Amino acid sequence: MTLPATNPLIAGPPPEVTQVEIPAGGATIMGHMARPKGTASAPAVVVIHAQRGLQPVIRDTVDGLASSGYIAVAPDLLSREGGTDSIAFDDIPGALHAAPREQHSGDAVAVIRWLKAMPEVTSIGIMGFCFGGSVTWRTVTESTDLAAAVPCYGSNPPLEDVRNITAAVHGVYGALDERVNAGIPAINKALHAANVTHVLKQYDGAGHSFMSHTSETSYVAEAAQAAWADALAWFDKYLTR
Repeated sequence: MTLPATNPLIAGPPPEVTQVEIPAGGATIMGHMARPKGTASAPAVVVIHAQRGLQPVIRDTVDGLASSGYIAVAPDLLSREGGTDSIAFDDIPGALHAAPREQHSGDAVAVIRWLKAMPEVTSIGIMGFCFGGSVTWRTVTESTDLAAAVPCYGSNPPLEDVRNITAAVHGVYGALDERVNAGIPAINKALHAANVTHVLKQYDGAGHSFMSHTSETSYVAEAAQAAWADALAWFDKYLTR
């Protein structure tokens, strides 16, 4: 498969990119942030990385969201360990999973609060991939400051917490991702019972991590493009500008 030579998520002028530091539970979380140029106010989206940490594909996602009119930030959930770039690539998943799940969602909530304090932020959404999709599911059960969420091929949160969700949720799944998809009936039932606005969509011909445009083994261009368009449409519908 030929991968895109440039960031395929950029839709308009290149965004303004900065590296930020965010207070979270006595720690400082580093993050990659991008803003649309020439926009005084905009909705914000938190992007939660997969189990390989804050890699270029996640930075591309942040930049892509900003080019479509969103203030976007991806926290490095390995900041307490010195950051993703300070850890050997093969050791990154172990370092992430060594921390309690509550820490990761707690850091995401801290980023949400940080964004909420910005006068230019009109509303807040969240999306995440794989490990980050699971963190997204947990975070949306913990924060009432979220208006929209797009968890991508993430595992279910504790089902008893689904009743706490106040955001509209668009779940992204690869139709061939049997392991993650086994949880769809349970989360769908819980969302219906809690009257949560939601869509859980499986994309044909796609497996796990199919939106990762830097992976020769998992990227499925047609499905990824469709899922990205659906995510943007979801945010556009449920985030206030």
